Parts: sequence; structure tokens; C-alpha cells
Amino acid sequence: YVTQADPPPPASGYTLRFAPRMRPENKPPWHAPGESSRPMKIEQISVTVFNTTSKKVNDTDGHTHPGPEHDSQEALLTITDDEGNSGYSFGSSESLRPYVIDNYVKKVFMGEDPMDREKLWINLAKWQRGSGANLTDRTLAVAEMALWDLAGRALHTPVWKMLGGFRDKVLAYGSTMCGDEEPDGLATPEDYANFAEWMVNRGYKAIKLHTWMPPVSWAPSVKMDIKACAAVREAVGPDFPLMLDANHWYSRMEALELGRGIQALDYYWYEEPMDEHSTESYRWLAEQLEIPIIGPEYAYGKFHTRAEWIATRACDISRVGVADVGGIGPSMKIAHLAESFNMDCEIHGGGAGNLAVIGAISNTTWYERGLLHPFIDHDEVPKHLNSIVDPMDADGNIPMPTLPGLGEDINFDYITERTIETH
Repeated sequence: YVTQADPPPPASGYTLRFAPRMRPENKPPWHAPGESSRPMKIEQISVTVFNTTSKKVNDTDGHTHPGPEHDSQEALLTITDDEGNSGYSFGSSESLRPYVIDNYVKKVFMGEDPMDREKLWINLAKWQRGSGANLTDRTLAVAEMALWDLAGRALHTPVWKMLGGFRDKVLAYGSTMCGDEEPDGLATPEDYANFAEWMVNRGYKAIKLHTWMPPVSWAPSVKMDIKACAAVREAVGPDFPLMLDANHWYSRMEALELGRGIQALDYYWYEEPMDEHSTESYRWLAEQLEIPIIGPEYAYGKFHTRAEWIATRACDISRVGVADVGGIGPSMKIAHLAESFNMDCEIHGGGAGNLAVIGAISNTTWYERGLLHPFIDHDEVPKHLNSIVDPMDADGNIPMPTLPGLGEDINFDYITERTIETH
């Protein structure tokens, strides 16, 4: 007798009888990290709201700027299974408030196998329509990332490798905060130029500008945006990759004027000059310009909306962020959708979830590191972490995390000491 996995002997007068290769008794083809062959079950879901320190504040229009050091609330979602495996994901206390967790996340997740991420995500997403806008894509993303983190920690594997693993490092571009009116901050085109020189010396291989927005009294201004972009181009030279995110405040004709201005400066891409829910406006803009249009960034609709942008030629580069589309799983779908059109898919924002996606796909070039400002040290470790997830070397590379799960090195003792409430 020979098994099916063995090659047959040379032809002879013998009749070969094949027997299947058998697994040992009671051993399934795959089982959970524990000794039991039964599926794991989610046993506990909790949120810890805690105070940490921050040097960032939001203006009245929601844009981030430097500020005095102060206490800032964060929330940590923890999902634990009946084998003692836990996964963690950070979010805002508002997106993880008790009403949302109790009425949606727990109802879908409790008692289920945490490895069934796709099923759990789809079932949770179906609740959005009837949630009265309480269940947001950001909540979906935090919940789904905690499932990925649990799986990675249980299997002692980084999530980016679980997703397929394409690269072990990625180039970073420096992404500035919006402009302000602070002396020596980002108040003038010259300020942007000086900061761009610092970023080049720090090792960044590309730079993206966010220019001035309300409540700056005179903003937005196409003329001032072009001046800032021109000052930065002069500071870094003709061949350095530069991008502009114009923050969606402009009309079609203003967006066209600004696009032509930075196109003449040989900018690498043009991002969000108009409200992204007007897909037709972006299709019109892409037809008028040679500079690549990237998007959408914040438009609702997950992969459905990104598919519409690609199919209608509203963008030249697709855009996705884990928090924008409800998680890592839908982000991967969008990246592969873009890949099928031979299109790059650049990832919006930094953080552990986005870094995991970048580590697993081929059709992306950059990691967005920021938001950066002359008054902020991005390399400073937040007190609720033991290390940052995106350290950058002198050559501008971010290594993929080596810790299991999402790769965040969480300071649980600090969080315990600073806990405000747990639910």
C-alpha cells in the first residue's frame, strides 16, 4: 500500500491500491491555540476610559493644533474569549460609549467565535441602518481591530503577516497639521518652507501639506495655498515628492485653480479640495487636470463608494483608512479592488491598523506619519504606551511591528492608574 501523497513506483505488473493518508483520531485540521478542538467563544467585552496626557487641541472646526499639556480622555476596548485570549483596540470614549457597546457590539459578538471576523463584521455592519446613526464606521473599526488583535496575540503572529505579509518596512511621508496663526508655527508660507527643510533633514522622503482652514480668519484661500506650496517646493528642490490635502472647502472652480497651481509646481498628488460626497465633481476635476487625484478619504459608503470612484474615474489613486471604512477587512477589500484596476491605494492616516494593511498589500508606497508641527514631537511616547508603533529610522523607513497582534506595546499599569470608568 502507498499513500496518495507518495509518488507511484515505476510501471510493473503489480496493481497499486491507494489508501488515503489519515489524520490521528480526534485531531481536527485546525484548532484554537488551546488544547480543545471546540471553537473559541467571546466571553467578555469591556471598555476602559482613562486619562492620558496630550499636547494637542482641536479648534472650533475640529482641526488639530498644538496646545498646552493637559489630560485627554482615551478609551480601550478589550475583547476576551473563553480561553483567556484578549484583543485590544483604542478609540474615543464617545464611539465606545455604553449604549453603543451594549446595544450593538455585544449583541453581535458575545458567544461567537472571535476568529469569525468576516461574519461578525458583516452582522455588525447590518445594524448601522437601524441604529439612528449611533453605530458609526469608527466603532465598527475599533471593534473589528480588537478581533484582529485577539487573533494575532493568540497565534503569536503580527496582523500584517496574518493578512498575507508583503513588506517588512515602508517609507513615511511627513503629514503636517493645518495652518495656524502661531508665531514660528505654520502661520506663513515661510513657516511651511522652514518646517519642510526640517522634515527633509529628519529623513522623510515625501511631505504632504494641510494648509489653512477656518477658524483662521482669512481661510480658506487658494492664493495663500499656492504660495505655501510654492515656498515648500523651493525649499526642498524640484525632485522631492510633495502632496497637498486641501480639506474639502472649495468650489469646483476654486479647486481647479488650486489644482492647476500645484500641477505647475509638479506636486505628486492632489487630495480632497471639495466635499467628497460629490463624486461627479471629482470626475469633472480629474478630467481637467494632469496631477493625480486621490480619494475618497472620508466619504461614507466603505468599499461601495470607493468602487464608484474607481469605476467613474473620479480618482487616479484610491484612498482608504481603517477608521474611515469600518476596519481592516474592508480596507483590504478596497486595496485589492484598486489592484485589480492596476491602481495604487494609499492609506489615510497612521496607527497600528493602517500599518497592518500597508504591510500586507503591494499597491501602496507610503505611510502617513503625523500630524506634524514644529511644536510637537511625534517621536515622544504617549504615557499609555511603552513605545510608539511607528518609529522612523534616519532613512525614512517605518518597520513593520514584530509584536503579535496589532503590535501596540500597551502600558496597562498606567491605564489602570488613570482609569476613569469601566463598562
